[in-house]
Amino acid sequence: MNTTLVYILSVVGLLCCCIWGAGVIPAGIAYFMANKQEKEAMMNPENYENPNAMKTAKMIALVVLVINALMIAWMVYQVATVGFDGLMEQNRLQMEELGI
Repeated sequence: MNTTLVYILSVVGLLCCCIWGAGVIPAGIAYFMANKQEKEAMMNPENYENPNAMKTAKMIALVVLVINALMIAWMVYQVATVGFDGLMEQNRLQMEELGI
């Protein structure tokens, strides 16, 4: 496994964070893949060219995971305070202002 897949999943997770925190799924997968790969690199360092690259990929996946968790917390707060119907009404008003 290489770091490219972890980076791709992390970027997809970052792009999906605005969809009610749906990016937590690819970011979580990326983090667990990077964690597993980093452990394997520590046990057999002679099989890996650059174990530090996986540490960086793991850190990026963790940051994206935290961003998604914060987005989910924000959405839960919004639904708890305004309600889902209130959110939809705000969304409709903003769309009308933009002419959409």
